[in-house]
Amino acid sequence: MFAILYIVVVIILLAVMVGLYQKNTNAMCKSKKRLDGKTTIITGGTTGIGLRIAIDFADRGAKVIIACPYSDEGASAIKTVNDKTGSEKVIYKYLDLASLDSVRKFAADIMNTEDRLDILVNNAGVGIVGDFLTKDGLNFIMQVNYFGHFLLTLLLLPLLKKTGRPSEPTRIVNMSSILHNIGKIDLENLNKTNYWYKIQIYGHSKLALVLFARELTCRLRDSRDTHVVINSVDPGLVGTNIYYSAGSIRGVIIKFLCYTLCKTPWEGAQTAIHVAMDKKAGEVSGEFFKNCKQATAHRSAYDKKVAKQLWEESVRLVKMNDKELNSCFLDL
Repeated sequence: MFAILYIVVVIILLAVMVGLYQKNTNAMCKSKKRLDGKTTIITGGTTGIGLRIAIDFADRGAKVIIACPYSDEGASAIKTVNDKTGSEKVIYKYLDLASLDSVRKFAADIMNTEDRLDILVNNAGVGIVGDFLTKDGLNFIMQVNYFGHFLLTLLLLPLLKKTGRPSEPTRIVNMSSILHNIGKIDLENLNKTNYWYKIQIYGHSKLALVLFARELTCRLRDSRDTHVVINSVDPGLVGTNIYYSAGSIRGVIIKFLCYTLCKTPWEGAQTAIHVAMDKKAGEVSGEFFKNCKQATAHRSAYDKKVAKQLWEESVRLVKMNDKELNSCFLDL
């Protein structure tokens, strides 16, 4: 009994130390850049970090497209953003990242209705949920967090390229996580299930987003498309609704620790906003940011061979055809 109590006390002390570190390393985006006349898309922009990013962009004058699979959450988010900013340029569009068909329909709608796209924030994600496959045959966590965003980004790339200028490139922000450090890319089976800890799959998906950003940067440079930049962000440990997906006693403990010791969603949104707004952040691509500064990701994120192989396997798994893929890199 004493041993168990000792372990509990140690865990609590470690949690407090992590929480204090998180609070002491908070950084705020200092850019005052306006977004009047600009169009932005935020996946998962209805709650948590995504909602705070939507509020910030709307307050800067941008047209904000909030993409998520729940219309009631979309309506609520629009009201929240409108109430806080007075903006009337916030809209909701249906997007279910767990469905490749939905991703294609959303992208086609954007391509047909929007004449520009300045910022794409790949923010949506799920946490410690069931380990199962979607109707597309992809692991649910991997598809929502990574595969869906991979396909969405490439389908919207022609519009991003069309909008970008040498003096003001368009920006893609991938929401990674500190847990990318425990990720590992299993190229033999990216849909591997039955991990002992579901959090491992989450880590895989967040590492994949960093590798994707680096590989897309290389391919854009090879095709001399330098008017689009893509960078990855670690928001830190943030208390968001993503932890509601954790069930049982473990989930209760996680929620308690997150909401008492971690960054608030507003604090967690700052690095993503910085990467989308800061002038210097727009001069680099394929990089990793933390606490509003360029940082170093886990060493596995810099494996060029794995990044290339991940790209090729991802193209196959999301069933991109040659026409779709070629349109990403042809001059418009």
